Amino acid sequence: MTDTPTAADGGPTGLRLERRGHTALITLANPPAHTWTADSLMAMKRLVEALDADPDIRALVVTGEGEKFFSAGADLKLFASGDPGVAATMARRFGEAFEALAAFRGVSIAAINGYAMGGGLECALACDLRIVEAQAVMALPEAGVGLLPCAGGTQWLSWTVGEGWAKRMVLLGERVDAETALRIGLADALTPKGGALTLALQWAERVQGQSPASVAACKRLIQGARSAPPHSQLAAEREAFVALFESDDQREGVQAFLGKRAPQWRSRSGGSR
Repeated sequence: MTDTPTAADGGPTGLRLERRGHTALITLANPPAHTWTADSLMAMKRLVEALDADPDIRALVVTGEGEKFFSAGADLKLFASGDPGVAATMARRFGEAFEALAAFRGVSIAAINGYAMGGGLECALACDLRIVEAQAVMALPEAGVGLLPCAGGTQWLSWTVGEGWAKRMVLLGERVDAETALRIGLADALTPKGGALTLALQWAERVQGQSPASVAACKRLIQGARSAPPHSQLAAEREAFVALFESDDQREGVQAFLGKRAPQWRSRSGGSR
């Protein structure tokens, strides 16, 4: 089922939603470069929050329409006036959209099918996993025009590739090709041109074999390691393990394994139903 989210005024948002079983596919579709607008960012936030609240959706894939761009980020014409009010609005919208994406309880996968620049790369960094096609190019070029990445780029990039490569990309404006992205950990897989979405959907299908309650709990713990000291996360890990025994998933998973059958997952979080 395909749906096209609309802006508050009923206009297009540059997003297209398709549901494929338990997977939601969001296609960035604001040609020619799939740039973000205030409306599209607001629509992205609402869309991801709605998918997060839908227990039938367990995986989320984000890709760009066509063969050249994943997303080129924000249209710099928005900032040509130098208006701090416009900057504040866009920064807030970027943050809200991509923080909602990072908080999605299931597994999110970016299928990077071309240029992922600025806010386009930040969108991909907000996802759990990134698959890049051979022709893809990634960069955070904001400092070259007197700006900086304001949608998590300085933080998520550092967590993903380490401080050295983050500084090369942000402070030097270095562009990264697909092979380099795979080597430094910015990408989790590399495909030929046209192959990222196919592999992303295959990975999303693998998510369906995992307990939604376990996935949500594990994701919180893994991301928590970015900011909390290990000793506090170890305690939280044990508490989350015990909490899973209040969920239907734990009982179903064990019984399915012992009965040598595929589990039928029903819950979507780490708590009880």
